[in-house]
Amino acid sequence: MSECSNQYIFSLLCREVVPALGCTEPVAVALAAAIATRDLGRVPERIDAQVSGNLFKNGMGVMVPGTGRAGLDIAAAAGALAGNPDLGLEVLRDVTPELAARAAELVDSGAVAVELSPTEKTLYAEVTVRSGRDAARTVLEDAHTNVTRREKNGAVLFESHTANVSPECTGDDEWPLSIAAIWDYAANAPAEALEFMKQTAQLNAAAGDEGLHGEYGLQVGKSLIPHANDILGDDAASYAVRLTAAGSDVRMAGAMMPVMSNSGSGNQGLACTLLVVAIGRLIGADADHVARALLVSHLVSIHIKHFVGKLSALCGAITASTGASCGLVHLLGGDVAAAGRAIRNMSGDLAGMICDGAKYTCALKVASTTDAAIKAARLALANHAPGADNGIVDDDAESSIRHLATLAMDGMAHTDKVILDIMIDKKHKHDSSRLTAKDGQ
Repeated sequence: MSECSNQYIFSLLCREVVPALGCTEPVAVALAAAIATRDLGRVPERIDAQVSGNLFKNGMGVMVPGTGRAGLDIAAAAGALAGNPDLGLEVLRDVTPELAARAAELVDSGAVAVELSPTEKTLYAEVTVRSGRDAARTVLEDAHTNVTRREKNGAVLFESHTANVSPECTGDDEWPLSIAAIWDYAANAPAEALEFMKQTAQLNAAAGDEGLHGEYGLQVGKSLIPHANDILGDDAASYAVRLTAAGSDVRMAGAMMPVMSNSGSGNQGLACTLLVVAIGRLIGADADHVARALLVSHLVSIHIKHFVGKLSALCGAITASTGASCGLVHLLGGDVAAAGRAIRNMSGDLAGMICDGAKYTCALKVASTTDAAIKAARLALANHAPGADNGIVDDDAESSIRHLATLAMDGMAHTDKVILDIMIDKKHKHDSSRLTAKDGQ
């Protein structure tokens, strides 16, 4: 692999694996609100946001860090009143109880409105903040931190028609990754890449360990800890599942703990990381060995997401855990052919799992995909995998990835709309019931 290719892959890794505090969809709205407020120059009196369907779906039920509330409205208010635009996906790091209370007051006063945008983009957010006669507007597109337009009082402050999606040193327009290229990169990774993965392991393991001891969300990870006369065993696979699920519990509960994300998702970053970390702990693997396996895991996930898309009706834990399965194959001494078999096994197992937004039950899905990743790796290491006569699976990993992408982007497009319709209908019924109960008091 050329030096240019190595630099490209590392820059790609650094762009897609970044610290994030809270679910990245409401955080994207908070970031847009924070940027618009900075341009406005003072605290806004009103906030209006328009978001894409997928972003709306992922922001309805997940807790926003530091606020004790769920929803895109509180995310926008917190971003405007307490957000630091320079912190990217950690924009809400400086939220205090006092600022959170002020954000809640703004929401409760009816001064924050979030609506669906007519855009066809899967990831889109625009936030307009107003105070007196002044207004400022920020638009994010295609990536959670990719600002494409900033305005104040109708004057354009910044505009970009190019999404922030291409690292430097490409040499051509072709996508540089493949399973073979990833395997080669991990084997010869520079010290800076290994150090980056060690930092990723440390940050995400802290969230997993916290979830095993604290009370967060559905407490999926903590509830899977075996006790006397339990039906659950205490083996390596069970430990890996509960550690990974516990990390998701922490994140979905809105804890003020950043995690290293992957492809714009903290849950995906956790799923990519904690299976490998857990098994590495149990087998006593050295830090470099674990770091190389994590490179495989994160890069395979990035590779699959390039085709599947940032947001879709397909649960992102599937792609992340597919990467983790390949990382586990690497950790346990398998070769690139075994990694390809792991991908085919995962495609034959959980390809239909839907994404119905970010919420507490994401930890259940992370637990399921992590368990599937372990099974897929074990089958792969035993030289077993389905072939082209099995559903959407093909005889090779790269073709299987393309078929999964076709399913997610084309086949599940209507599924995505149905999921969103169900969620919005539930919200309207809940809001109407709550208002009726309040009026009856």
